[in-house]
Amino acid sequence: MGTSGKGTDMVVRFQDYDPGQFYDEWFIAPGQARPLVQPLIERVESLPPGEMTRRQQTAQTAMLNLGATFNVYGDDQGVERAMPFDIIPRVVSATDWANLEQGLKQRIYTLNCFLTDIYSEQKIIKDGIIPRELIESAKGFLSPCMGLLPPQGIWCHVTGTDLVRDREGKWYVLEDNLRCPSGISYVLENRRVMKSTFPLVFKQMAIQPVDEYPGHLLETLLNLAPANLPDPTVVVLTPGIYNSAYFEHSFLAQQMGVTLVEGRDLVVADGYVQMRTTKGLKRVDVIYRRIDDDFIDPAAFRADSMLGIKGITEVYRRGRVALANALGTGVADDKVIYAYVPQMIKYYLDEEILLDNVPTYLCWQPQDLKYVLAHLDQLVVKAANESGGYGMLIGTQSTQAQREEFAARIRANPRNYIAQPTLALSRVPTMIEGELTGCHVDLRPYILYGEEIYVHPGGLTRVAMRKGSLVVNSSQGGGSKDTWVLCE
Repeated sequence: MGTSGKGTDMVVRFQDYDPGQFYDEWFIAPGQARPLVQPLIERVESLPPGEMTRRQQTAQTAMLNLGATFNVYGDDQGVERAMPFDIIPRVVSATDWANLEQGLKQRIYTLNCFLTDIYSEQKIIKDGIIPRELIESAKGFLSPCMGLLPPQGIWCHVTGTDLVRDREGKWYVLEDNLRCPSGISYVLENRRVMKSTFPLVFKQMAIQPVDEYPGHLLETLLNLAPANLPDPTVVVLTPGIYNSAYFEHSFLAQQMGVTLVEGRDLVVADGYVQMRTTKGLKRVDVIYRRIDDDFIDPAAFRADSMLGIKGITEVYRRGRVALANALGTGVADDKVIYAYVPQMIKYYLDEEILLDNVPTYLCWQPQDLKYVLAHLDQLVVKAANESGGYGMLIGTQSTQAQREEFAARIRANPRNYIAQPTLALSRVPTMIEGELTGCHVDLRPYILYGEEIYVHPGGLTRVAMRKGSLVVNSSQGGGSKDTWVLCE
């Protein structure tokens, strides 16, 4: 624990905090803090009784007032509520970050090579590195994108790559998110709230800024526009106000100074995508889409989509509008394809992977299937194309009935499932009901691919805010922390 007193009179003390049998990002052992967080510990412990609780409540209220809400399904507090936020930050050393940055750049460059290849010559298939049936059965593989060449040859302009640390503190890539990765708005808002919560600490510790992201994102998008356009028009395309990430869509549009649009605001006319305005139609050159591939063009994909723009795929294919991310990138989000990234790096770059995958069992392979079915009580099983913590079995926390149900699902469709060992995710001290508790975290850094690859310092630290829980997803009741990357 690590508090004394009752209710709002609590005093936060770290000497009694128990890091447990996990890699704790603040403590090496009980009472032995890591040097990089020592200034922060001293500041927190100097606060008067009840002040930490008050600041936590103030920070959460600030998040609500900013409109930082999220849909939490199955929560008895209602469908939409404020993104849970914890004021004890995650701190990452400059050395750790430099290594992560290099590993992420290698990974994103490779995934872009992979996307270029499978939608053109498909050399990686012909050379026997990845079976053709795995690619063609991937939900995110879009055959209409064959032969497509996006602007500058870049497919994945915005990526959110989920990272975890194990019991030894080693970093692993948990999954890639190349379709419509969300969460960056919480990174920016978390920092804004934290600066007002601990202003003295920000002056004392050299923390890399995060507020430059909208500028970098706009540069990345403008890089896609045709070179001869003096003033290209960029828009953010949202599914609308009922989407769980609508706050982020409107936030980013406002921060970049561009127009937020829905599908009904755009139309294909005279061979271009045009935006309806009070002065008539206006040509749109770059679209930062926050709509999945299936819904973006009822003429090419789902005919029942009310969210997209009819005919946009043909305009895109002709190079008359740029989309970020490119259509078809979702094939790289498939968790079965994820397992082949080490082989991709060796194949395209002739390098060893710098940032390892979590060891992964592929249920479509008979020997892996046999092992997974025999060890369901020890493994984490995931559906290949689910996200948000859905379609997942955490074997160590499951019942016999749940395991039997998953075994039936796996046998019925082995291609759709992978399994991984249950990692002892690293922990960070977290305020829960006024007490310090070690809670498991992951990290989603954001990578932009424009003229060069840019890794934004920090990212979204998601925290499992239920004691003992390993599920950090916001949609499953998890929360977030500010991520402090220290300067050299």
